[in-house]
Amino acid sequence: KSLSLCLIRSVSGFVVYPKLRRNFMIKKFVLGLLTFWVLSVPFAPASENLFQFQAPDIDGENVSLRQFEGQVVLVVNTASKCGYTYQYEGLEKVYRQFKARGFVVLGFPSDDFWQEYNSNKEIKEFCEGFQISFPLFAEGPVRGSEKHEVFRFLTEQSGMDGEIRWNFEKFLLDRDGNLVRRYRSGQDPDEDPLLSQIETLL
Repeated sequence: KSLSLCLIRSVSGFVVYPKLRRNFMIKKFVLGLLTFWVLSVPFAPASENLFQFQAPDIDGENVSLRQFEGQVVLVVNTASKCGYTYQYEGLEKVYRQFKARGFVVLGFPSDDFWQEYNSNKEIKEFCEGFQISFPLFAEGPVRGSEKHEVFRFLTEQSGMDGEIRWNFEKFLLDRDGNLVRRYRSGQDPDEDPLLSQIETLL
């Protein structure tokens, strides 16, 4: 009986082993191809949105924009000594009008066009004259190689017209932090088409 088993094992070994080996090699080859494909295909980075950034506010405190997640956002590069500075009134007006419905204005003062005060303290005091209640951030560059990462995100997207040309350009973003529309300086914040676009997103 033991001799028969040995013969069976021996015969089976000679008959089956080559098939097993061939199947194993095929599986190993396929697995190798899959591994190569997975490693060679670049992983797409998570898509950027406004809320992943941070910025210092007008008082110097670092603020995560994540706190505005879920709101419609209007980002504006502001200046205190510009011909468009009167738009602070319109910005405050639309902010108060739609705040309760999940809308916020974020003001980013900049001296890129030499029309802003030298200190954040002066900027804040100036804005108090307009009774500004929406969030204001620290003065900083909004164009060029040193621009804040928020404006790198806003201005380097395809089809959004590149660098900021002047003060009070406006960037409208949806509740997911995606850029929807960009408006040049001459667009008053409390007039159409910007006003109607805000209402549409709300």
